[in-house]
Amino acid sequence: VQLQASGGGLVQAGGSLRLSCSASGRTFSNYNMGWFRQAPGAEREFVAAISWNGGSTYYADSVKGRFTIFRDNAKNTVYLQMAGLKPEDTAVYYCAADRRGRYYYAADYAYWGQGTQVTVSS
Repeated sequence: VQLQASGGGLVQAGGSLRLSCSASGRTFSNYNMGWFRQAPGAEREFVAAISWNGGSTYYADSVKGRFTIFRDNAKNTVYLQMAGLKPEDTAVYYCAADRRGRYYYAADYAYWGQGTQVTVSS
């Protein structure tokens, strides 16, 4: 499956952004989807994930209550709605897909998008 992330940008602290990740090539609804982020000099870290049918969602503690992951299987797209953004949310955000149902580790995802930059100014 091919993934294309978009929606990043520059936003002030406290603001909101919605990231999108469009999938093509295979049956999107067969895949669990995740969002990860990577700041300069840091490891790639888990942000959020959603099961293939949207029935289960998972969040990193650092974003719980501020970010929402959801998907539209009819549009082959997964979203990350981000609110209450903080400067520490600044990173390149990646979407990822996998069928195995292990959500929290980057190594468990087989397919990755190219990343979209999110910059939060203080």
